[in-house]
Order: sequence, then C-alpha cells, then structure tokens
Amino acid sequence: MRFATTTIHAGQEPDPQTGAVTPPIYMTSTYSQKAQAEYVYGRGANPTRDALQKSLAALEAGKRALSFSSGMGAITTALTLLKKGDHAIVTDDCYGGVYRIFTRIMSGYGIESTFLDLRDLVDVEDAFRPETKMVWMESPTNPLMKVVDLKELAVISKAHDSISVCDNTFGSPALQNPLGLGVDLVVHSTTKYIGGHADLLGGAIVTDREDLYEKLRFAQNALGAVPSPFDCWLTLRGIKTLAVRMERHCDNAEAMARFLAGHKGVSNVHYPGLPEDPGHRVAKKQMRRFGGMLSFEMRDAAKVVERLRRLEVIVLAESLGGVESLIEHPASMTHSSVPKEQREKQGITEGLVRFSVGLEDAADLQEDLQRALG
Repeated sequence: MRFATTTIHAGQEPDPQTGAVTPPIYMTSTYSQKAQAEYVYGRGANPTRDALQKSLAALEAGKRALSFSSGMGAITTALTLLKKGDHAIVTDDCYGGVYRIFTRIMSGYGIESTFLDLRDLVDVEDAFRPETKMVWMESPTNPLMKVVDLKELAVISKAHDSISVCDNTFGSPALQNPLGLGVDLVVHSTTKYIGGHADLLGGAIVTDREDLYEKLRFAQNALGAVPSPFDCWLTLRGIKTLAVRMERHCDNAEAMARFLAGHKGVSNVHYPGLPEDPGHRVAKKQMRRFGGMLSFEMRDAAKVVERLRRLEVIVLAESLGGVESLIEHPASMTHSSVPKEQREKQGITEGLVRFSVGLEDAADLQEDLQRALG
C-alpha cells in the first residue's frame, strides 16, 4: 500500500467480531485467561496498543514498533540499550529534554556523551571510541533545522558496531523513513505530527532489528512507560489524516519561510526547503518534502517574547505538529535547561524563534506575523 492508504488501513482493519470500522478501545487493566493466554495484564499488552504499534511500524516501513506514554518515555527506553562505561555521540542541536537526560541522568549511570555537529562526518569519525555504542541523530534538528546525512551516519555507525538512532519527529513518516536509509532505531514523539491535534501525549520506537526489538519490548514492560488505551485510540485517529495534514503543513511552512526571509526584521531563516539553506541538498535527497517546522532569527533580540505575545492567530506555546500554529522562544522555553554558554555555542541565541506552522490560511498567518514583528 502507498503511504496515504497505509495511514488509513494499517492496524485499523474493521473489528472481526462486530465489523466496526473504527477499532474499539479496550479499557481494561487485566484479562481473563480462561479462554486465551495472549493478553495477561494491561501494562504488558493491550489490543488497542497493538493496533497502534502495527500502524506505526507500517508508517515507517519497519518490522516492529513499540508505543509509549510520551516521547521522553520512548527516548528513556531506547537508552536502556546502553550500560555503564558506554559512550554515545549525540547531535549538538537536540531537543532540550535529550540534552538533559544525557547530561544529568545518563551521566550518573556512568554513560558518557559527546555532543557534535553531525553534519561534519570527519568530526563524527574522530569522536568514536572503543566504548562508543550509540549515535543519536535528529534530522531536521530542534531548533536550528540542521539536516544530517542519515545514510552516511548509519554506515559509519555500523562500521563502529554502534546503534544508530534517529528522532524523526520533525520529519514525520510522511516525509522521511530513516530505516530505509540504514538507521537502526527511529524514535518519535507521537504527541506531535503523528497525533496531530495537540490532545494527547505519546512516543514510539520503530526498528527492523529483531534483537533490539526484543530488548526494548522487555524494557517497555519493565519500565512501564506505556500509553493508555484511549491515547492509543486518539493516536490512531490522528494517523488517518497524517498524509493530508503534512501536505498542508509543508505548503504553509514554505510560504512562511519565503515571507520571513524577505522580512526586514529577520536576519536569517532556518528551513531546508529554501534553496539557499545549508541543508537543502541533503534534505532533497532523503526527504519527500521539507516539513512544517522552521526557525528564524530576529535582528533585534530585545523583548522577543513580548513581541510574540502580540500574535492573535499563532499561539505562543511549546510543542509542535498540531493543526494550530505554535511559536516559541527556545532560549527561555524548550531549551532553557541547556546552559546559556552551550546554547550560544550551538547558535540558540536570544533572538531565535521556533515556528510550528499549522493548517490555517497562509494569508492569515502572514498578516499575524507582520502585525507582531512590525
């Protein structure tokens, strides 16, 4: 099946008992074992979760998927593949929660990490140690929209016997499939584009490797960061419109990127869909379109948040990937847990703004930005 058909049908076949077109929600914590033994306890398995996991695997053209109660639940579970003494190479421009868990939690368990601009493959090669067991990527990155060569990084990781992981939240399965480029694990915050309506929390891991799947499935049950049946059902409902939503997200983001690139108050726009963007060539090679996320830098960094509060259509809020446009200030919001010196080294300045472009009329979004930014 092609992608748009997969979003509607994979894992969402009519219920065999009743013929219900929409899969039922199994709101139960335990199961009678009088006539079956597949389901025992709700933390271990649930039919609604199974349907979601089947759908997620199909979206990423993968063999196996696991779902979680949040994106960080998925990330934490993925990191159980590391042990004391191991080392990880991590993209320097990453979600603040990823920076926090590597530097403040994993370090306490004897796991070291090196943060690098993964676009420089020579630096990546030089960073490997005998104890390097994981390479953690985002593409595009959060919030500077850097695009890394997933295929090359997967090859390098494999050569060093390291697990390659890509957070594909910004790209979404509609636009990019890292497993097909050789990556071992794909991670998602399904809260974002996959759910798509800002009404749930969820996470996912997808893989083609049976050995990693078995370890992660054990950790999913042992750690217990599992989603509720209702959140699984909401995610399945959101997936049905993923293909059509992403087309509009991309249309609007391309329009907003062009508008902002020509705005007198904006010094730089980070969006791989712009031909002049440093990541455009690689993104064109590994993505079907360029996504609904962008960031931009204000020439005058003073009182940026105050100006964003003038917006009437676009909402000043963290998160991304919903039908409504959201805008935020990384230095004081999503990436505030990253030390200022590290933020500035990465390029997360006081004037940087991250913009999740929604599904509204593009003309309304442009007018709203013009009013607020002057």
